[in-house]
Amino acid sequence: MDGVAAPDGDSAPPSGHQGGTGALLGGTLENLRAAAMTMDDDGLVVAVNSAAMRLLGRDAPELLGQDAHDLLHRDRYGHSVPRTRCRMRKALLTGSTGHGDAEWFACGDGTLAQLSWLATPYASVPGGAGALILLYDPERPDARHSDGGHSAPLTELDRLALLAETTTQLTSTLDVDKALHRLAALTVPRLADWAVFDLITERDEVRRVLVMEHKDGIRVERDDLRGPMPPVPAESPMPLSRALRGAASSLVGPSTYQGPPDSGIAVEQQRLFTATGMHSAVIAPIRGLRDVLGALTLGRARRHDPFTPADLPLLEDLTRRAGLALDNARLYQRQRKVAETMQRHLLPQLPVVPGLEMTARYLPAPDASSVGGDWYDAFALTGPAHALAIGDVVGHDLDAAAGMAQVRNMLRAFAWSHPKSAPSAVVTRLDEAVMHIAEVPMATMILATLALGEDALWRLRWTNAGHPPPLLITHDGQSRYLEEGHGILLGTGVTRPRPDAVAVLPPRATLLLYTDGLVESPHHSIDHGLDRLRRHAASLAHRPLDSFCDSLLDQARSGDNDDDIAMLALRAPPPP
Repeated sequence: MDGVAAPDGDSAPPSGHQGGTGALLGGTLENLRAAAMTMDDDGLVVAVNSAAMRLLGRDAPELLGQDAHDLLHRDRYGHSVPRTRCRMRKALLTGSTGHGDAEWFACGDGTLAQLSWLATPYASVPGGAGALILLYDPERPDARHSDGGHSAPLTELDRLALLAETTTQLTSTLDVDKALHRLAALTVPRLADWAVFDLITERDEVRRVLVMEHKDGIRVERDDLRGPMPPVPAESPMPLSRALRGAASSLVGPSTYQGPPDSGIAVEQQRLFTATGMHSAVIAPIRGLRDVLGALTLGRARRHDPFTPADLPLLEDLTRRAGLALDNARLYQRQRKVAETMQRHLLPQLPVVPGLEMTARYLPAPDASSVGGDWYDAFALTGPAHALAIGDVVGHDLDAAAGMAQVRNMLRAFAWSHPKSAPSAVVTRLDEAVMHIAEVPMATMILATLALGEDALWRLRWTNAGHPPPLLITHDGQSRYLEEGHGILLGTGVTRPRPDAVAVLPPRATLLLYTDGLVESPHHSIDHGLDRLRRHAASLAHRPLDSFCDSLLDQARSGDNDDDIAMLALRAPPPP
């Protein structure tokens, strides 16, 4: 069925018919190029247009009068989504505008379609209240770009949908490069054949960071047009120079840059227009909260219709959202850089122990700050012994890093001042100090001492305060966890004796201390992670120690882990 249906399930008359409320709604929706339907305040479908029926693979009788959420909304596995988690239903009930990006909808043939949606209050439904829903495929090339090189103007609803999608896409990442690529994908080819981004760096230098073209139905990055740009001239009246100084958006054509160039930027613009064949373009500044961050150029080459002044407000709305997103991303990157510097100073240099190989790794949580509560340490004690430690303070942020530094420094002081004490005695003192001095909620750790025996074999003496057990891998690939010496974690306030344990390291054996980020996963048990680590470590027993650690991080770490990881590994020498 290709027409619009009225609420009773019958085919609606042509779109101009005004014979009833359903026909009125149908006629209104059919004038929209986007897939659209209206719902009443109970969430029932009142009217639907042809584009929506084609997109969902359903005819009018399947849709009208049905609960849109129950009929259509699914998760990625095809299961119904709980009503309490449905943002579309929330927008309907609160009478507010809402937007969803890349959610799953059930089609008539049983397949799932990943669609984005925009919901806005709509009063012209029976009873007077309800919502208008626009559905669209965010990955589908824009159908408005016709073979003849012309594009139909965006309706107001199209503009709202584009702005809503832009907000969702840009605010869901703190990566500058991802944000720019997402904005380019939203505007090319929907608005233009070309998107060009010029950004001002923190040193006030200009770089052309992304040039994207729509060619033969796909988006192509033009790396040959990227690169450093000349400085922004202070007085140039040329459009890009003005935009990079924060002036208003403007329309541009090849003739704009045909005369003698007044600056190096104008030379680059001549080159850009020649290489792209753009006959019409719009340039707008990308403003942050305090500074101008750059400029966006959208250009048309294959489609014949030029940009007009009516296109400028939409472009300025897009760049305003881009500016806020880039501001947030740059702030996050600055904080991350500070955090990385702090982490480098907090994590120690490993000592040189004659006869032993030793290395360490730290991997920050992927979706958090680059510092955290995971830490390792190794240092010489008085006499021939060395201390090894691995620990985890609850959290992965700056507070956890500060707590980690307190714990590590106190541990060093206690171990150094009592070099002949057993590891359990040192950790008992540390636990008492943590309760009264450090601002640490809870922590786990292993403290070990390493000394060479009279038989020329290295002996490990350790105590474990609630931490995952050390892993010992022999050179021939046998592996076992050192589960002895296990006691309660730090910071509980509970006083219990802490045990010590001793193990001899066979020649060429590898000892691995690690934090729980290496073995934990939200979808598997800790036992599964420990077994996975043991098997991978055994398979890598012959690797050089650095390669062993790098491969272990790559193979043993769960892909859905969101915690930071610290590792300390050492390898015993071959037999004398």
